[in-house]
Amino acid sequence: MTDPNSQLLELMPFAGELGISLDSAEAGEVRGRLSWAPERCTAGGVMHGGALMALADSLGGICAFLNLPSGAQTTTVTSTTSFMRGVREGEVTAVARPLHAGRRVIVVQTDLHDDGGRRVAQVTQTQAVLGGDSR
Repeated sequence: MTDPNSQLLELMPFAGELGISLDSAEAGEVRGRLSWAPERCTAGGVMHGGALMALADSLGGICAFLNLPSGAQTTTVTSTTSFMRGVREGEVTAVARPLHAGRRVIVVQTDLHDDGGRRVAQVTQTQAVLGGDSR
């Protein structure tokens, strides 16, 4: 039997290429992680903001996908990121939760934390609902 989390990541080849792992995925909460690596860094050995945003966007997209009506698709319309601290080692964990799952938009908040449990970033996304059955 194929792991459902692996199937969700296969829908996003970039997430797999970046090294994002998906730990759990339900409509109310999606959890995943990304390990620090030199190739994911900017100057000074700090994990690149783009890598952190890709983690958040991937999990937020999965969360939106899991909240879609039958037959619909989703795409990111806006994404706002607030960075709190740099990551120089370890792993970043992320939790995405829907703030609003409507007929036309889904808003997801993704919180990223370092190994010490300190907030690294907070990302809020608006996802458009494209097509599908009305709820």
